[in-house]
Amino acid sequence: MDLLPRRQFLRTAALAPLAIAAWPRVLRADSPQQIMRMNSPQNLEWNFATLNGFLTPTDSFYVRNHFPMPKIDREKWRLKVDGTVERPLELSLDDIVKMQSKTRPLLLECAGNGRVFLTPAPKGVAWQLGAVGNAEWTGAALADILDKAGVKKGAAEVLLEGADSGAVADPPSPGAIPFARSLPLEKAKSPEVILAYQMNGNDLTTAHGAPLRAMVGGWYGMASVKWLTRIVVVEKRHRGFFQAVDYCYFERQHGLASVVPITAMQVKSQIAQPALSETIPAGKPYRVAGAAWTGEGEIAKVEVSADGGKHWHEAKLDAATAPFCWRLWQWEWKEPKAGRATLMSRATDSKGRTQPTERNQDYRNYMIHHVLPVDVEVK
Repeated sequence: MDLLPRRQFLRTAALAPLAIAAWPRVLRADSPQQIMRMNSPQNLEWNFATLNGFLTPTDSFYVRNHFPMPKIDREKWRLKVDGTVERPLELSLDDIVKMQSKTRPLLLECAGNGRVFLTPAPKGVAWQLGAVGNAEWTGAALADILDKAGVKKGAAEVLLEGADSGAVADPPSPGAIPFARSLPLEKAKSPEVILAYQMNGNDLTTAHGAPLRAMVGGWYGMASVKWLTRIVVVEKRHRGFFQAVDYCYFERQHGLASVVPITAMQVKSQIAQPALSETIPAGKPYRVAGAAWTGEGEIAKVEVSADGGKHWHEAKLDAATAPFCWRLWQWEWKEPKAGRATLMSRATDSKGRTQPTERNQDYRNYMIHHVLPVDVEVK
């Protein structure tokens, strides 16, 4: 899959509504806060062009559902913890709320964010730029719950299972299955993994996984299982549907490709202002702004180009920063000249990894983190 040529993308978007299923309409700064990408199951995208703060409001935050949202009675709901543990548990929401709580901001990005920019059009939800957000989450550390259960020697992974379930048609699943993902034990016990019951200071909403969801800092969103109902500690690597068939990519070893599950987010930056195809005034300073993030490490630098990558200028990073969150940035375009212009941004993290210009084909229809150009009209 390659980046869709800019002119071709703009021509295709202009064909709406005939092409609306394949190519979502171009988002502008005055668009609604959320855009429907799929009705059943519901998938909603945040309008990234409205980025204006470190935290994304809950009512703007993107919604990713694989199956219809389950109906859960909070009073009857229980979290079961079993498998390779000394003391199997069955916890109510009150039990978890009474445990020591942690509140921290964490970024969540769908592994398919930016998929609409790939060609040929791949399967999956046609996200543009808004399947990402930064929110403050409150909950109990997964490590504390595992300690309460007593993980036995020989445990390798922690399986997280949600209450949502259904059959997948392409590729076909073995009948109806629940959404489930596993974490290596070391990651599961890390401080950036919490079981959240609040988002941005309020009780978690059904759309975002109430009564309890996992939040796995630094990993793509598929690991942050919603409507959590069961935790299973296992002795072998889990090879479930959502990490061995779907949500996986090709990794090269000795010239051969093997399938591995998607885990940590790649270094990435996105331009929020101006939006794609926006018109900006010529000869006046313009504030180019966006956000950058990475799964491991911190954002160290963001560069911006206003001429399609010929020349790069270092952007100013916002002072607000936290582990496993995005870093807002801005760059002053001092004197835009009349005509068409192509803006680009690229990020570099503290581990020295720089956002690539070209798409890695081995990532299939996921981990879209290469530089995406933004064409604008200056007049």
